[in-house]
Amino acid sequence: MKALRCPILALALALIACPVQAKDIDLKKSGAKADGKTKVTKVLQKAIDDVSAAGGGRVTLSGGTFVSGSIELKSGVELFIDADAVLLASPDIADFPDRTDVRHYDSKAMPRNRNAAFIYADEAENIAISGRGKIDGNGQYHIRRIPDEEYSGGWTYERIYKPEESLPRVVFFAGCKDVSVTDVTMCNQPAAWSYWIHDCDYVHFDRCKILADLRFPNNDGIHINCSRDVTVSNCIVEAGDDAIVVRANSRSLPENTACERVTVTNCTLKSWAYAIRLGWCQDGVIRNCIFSNLIITNSWLGIGMDFPPAFRNDFGREATLIEDIIFSNIIMDEIYECPIHMYVFPEEVMFEGIRNVWFTDVHACSLCGAEIFSPEEHPFENLVFTNCSFTKVAPEEFKMNEDTRRRRAKMGDGDTRGSRIEGVKGLTLNNTIFKE
Repeated sequence: MKALRCPILALALALIACPVQAKDIDLKKSGAKADGKTKVTKVLQKAIDDVSAAGGGRVTLSGGTFVSGSIELKSGVELFIDADAVLLASPDIADFPDRTDVRHYDSKAMPRNRNAAFIYADEAENIAISGRGKIDGNGQYHIRRIPDEEYSGGWTYERIYKPEESLPRVVFFAGCKDVSVTDVTMCNQPAAWSYWIHDCDYVHFDRCKILADLRFPNNDGIHINCSRDVTVSNCIVEAGDDAIVVRANSRSLPENTACERVTVTNCTLKSWAYAIRLGWCQDGVIRNCIFSNLIITNSWLGIGMDFPPAFRNDFGREATLIEDIIFSNIIMDEIYECPIHMYVFPEEVMFEGIRNVWFTDVHACSLCGAEIFSPEEHPFENLVFTNCSFTKVAPEEFKMNEDTRRRRAKMGDGDTRGSRIEGVKGLTLNNTIFKE
């Protein structure tokens, strides 16, 4: 056989015959110490960079506690935290600076005016966090207990740093595609959203645990914003703030972007605020979402959709529209206020409507009744309840812990209001009861 005379052609054929191979790196073998003290930020980031540059693969953390500052997850990389490993956030807030190299959004329009995060990804594809290990936010370095004489009835703890200086998110994915988070446990969040999914496509959570201290402020569980085709299944979420959030705040994006096709199923939720929240101040369009086979316990509120005027620095720029939403097979027990709270504030708000919402086989036991209210200019449309029951009980029937009783005492133990449904066009109640 004659030798190939064209070196370029020979090189091309060689590349076809020998494609780029995925690269796997064990962080310990790269020189990282897993002693719970030594920072491995640079070693970990280099491993991620090398694996991504090689075409993708796995970076493994095993056999100890790895302390790190902010890292960026890049395309093709799976961050695997083995069962005997912990990825521990640095106690030094200076290790989580705002990023200056962002591509997908306007940082000045972000909630809390910060884009800092422990684990970050910007326009990455085919990324994953997996394994049965832990992501520990080292929250005790970021909060302090509020003295009894200063406590006003909110969270038991407060941030040490100002909101614009604190760590706002533990994991933050912006403009990413094909994202998977499986098996991993997150704990000890530092008054920060656990996961923020911002304008992403094809995101899947499965068998995850999010175990925030309910007494810490703003510990949202999974915060899904302006994203599409997101599934959350078989997860346990305990959150100091809302456990599952679905929003459409486009203010930091070039164009208004809907949040749609979100499915949450087979999960257990607990929250110091809402177990499930849809929408917030001046969000845009949220549609085609299903919440099914859920157990919600020991939460302040169950399912919420309420819309105040623009709030601090976390608000959108559109009139909110929520439509085609299904809630089915949901049990709510020991809810300290309302099991369902849908409320449009009478003040001037940017709000188009809520329509086509189905509640099927939803059963709640709570201290207050359901509250569904919209002023005449913003009516809700086509709310259907089938085979549902809402039972209001006396406070002594719940086994509340000390912090819950403390909060209720400050907010008014006598708040046991009944159900209220006003401002609905097309309300259907099929085999649905309200016990008060």
